[in-house]
Amino acid sequence: MSIVEEGPAPVVAAAPPSMGSRVAELAELRQRAIDGPSAKATATQHKKGKLTARERLELLFDKDTFTETETFRRHRATGFGLEDKRPYSDGVITGYGRVEGRTVFAYAHDFRIFGGALGEAHAQKIHKVMDLAEKAGAPIVGLCDGAGARIQEGVTALAGYGGIFQRNVRNSGVIPQISVIMGPCAGGAAYSPALTDFVFMVRGTSQMFITGPDVVQAVTGEEITQDGLGGADVHASLSGVAHFAYDDEERCLEDVRHLLAYLPSNNRQHPPSEESDDPADRRTENLADLVPADPNRAYDMHAVIESIADHGEYFEVHERWAQNIICALARLGGEVVGIVANQPQSMAGVLDIESSEKAARFVQMCDAFNIPLVSLVDVPGFLPGVDQEHNGVIRHGAKLLYAYCNATVPRISLVLRKAYGGAYIVMDSRSIGTDIALAWPVNEIAVMGAEGAANVVFRREIAASEDPDATRQQRIAEYREELMHPYYAAERGLVDDVIDPADTRSALIGALAMLRDKHAPLPTRKHGNQPQ
Repeated sequence: MSIVEEGPAPVVAAAPPSMGSRVAELAELRQRAIDGPSAKATATQHKKGKLTARERLELLFDKDTFTETETFRRHRATGFGLEDKRPYSDGVITGYGRVEGRTVFAYAHDFRIFGGALGEAHAQKIHKVMDLAEKAGAPIVGLCDGAGARIQEGVTALAGYGGIFQRNVRNSGVIPQISVIMGPCAGGAAYSPALTDFVFMVRGTSQMFITGPDVVQAVTGEEITQDGLGGADVHASLSGVAHFAYDDEERCLEDVRHLLAYLPSNNRQHPPSEESDDPADRRTENLADLVPADPNRAYDMHAVIESIADHGEYFEVHERWAQNIICALARLGGEVVGIVANQPQSMAGVLDIESSEKAARFVQMCDAFNIPLVSLVDVPGFLPGVDQEHNGVIRHGAKLLYAYCNATVPRISLVLRKAYGGAYIVMDSRSIGTDIALAWPVNEIAVMGAEGAANVVFRREIAASEDPDATRQQRIAEYREELMHPYYAAERGLVDDVIDPADTRSALIGALAMLRDKHAPLPTRKHGNQPQ
């Protein structure tokens, strides 16, 4: 009798998951990524007075326009327990959406995940969205709230920062780059915002520094808080690192949106125009009374800008730093312009180290993004002083000179009252290439003021005179009459026209319209070697 051995029972293959189950799984995973690590982590963020990364993106973008990229990205690091902690997004949210209908890219550190610290996957997400912004020719906004490099990932985290810096530089002057500091930004992480076009900060919650208070105290013995070392007010008024500072995140992001409305999407486009119902030929009758004829009397240049700009609106950059010069974006006849203006109300409007740096950076930004320049000149010269000379006022002043000379956008200068010495040349004078040079009928364009000139030229005669004061006053009057009368520069072609202050707005708008298609190519070169 034969025995037949039976084989193992056949294995019945499980039915493949249905499309419906996979879609349900996708929705669950996406919601888990959107919710973040925990309600407790979100509450902790809010308790600090900070919004979450997704809440910030909702405020930045037009409603329901944000599209996230790499939602399910997770790190692949091991060691120090990282293999057991692999949250979706890896601590940074990246994507694109619309701001006032125009495409904008963004990344936002999520402090709830790894404290927003940057690791390999985190960095690669930022690299990718920066590359997409470059390809699409659209601005990129970084919402920074991170604890620096992810120490557990070692040198790969540092390499991630290097990739961000390299892209910051490659895209400089190509697409607008805006950094919004909404939490800690320390060490190497601080260099990326410094490479971008604009930096926003929030008081009380954002700090930027290379070495923190503990290291400062250990090395120098100085005790200082995080805000005292690198808070919003420090960088907005002392260091000049931050262009804008705000009391809350909502207002900060509102002004990020407002700034983007003045900027083109990339360097191949003109800035966005708007229809303006403010007449181009509106007379600015108030300017004759607003600006004193006496060159030694102060006034607020902001009021002049308000008078000539469409509806009196402008957006000032670096408002609290180097206040002796004003840099602002505005519209004239619906077209965006960059205004650089001396401020007689602060330090008599002199140029110094900080004002030169501030204006040079602004001029370069405007030139990079095809924003015409309007210079309102009322400058007595460069600030004298040992500190200024020892700290390199020559080198820093040359930055502004270089920026103007290198600019190919339409350039219009208007001398309101005085313009003396090298500062007159630097403030976009005819000799360094301004396209249209205008002046009011009280202008004084000269090597120096009449008083100083007379004291130098006629010093021996004055000293030998029986009445030195009378002789001095006589020579001052003669010098002013001969070399400083309002038409002296116009007679020599250094001023194109002397205009009635009431015609200022119409004259500027007319000149800008004429220059709209200006083409002024620079010599072929790799790049200039500008002063540093």
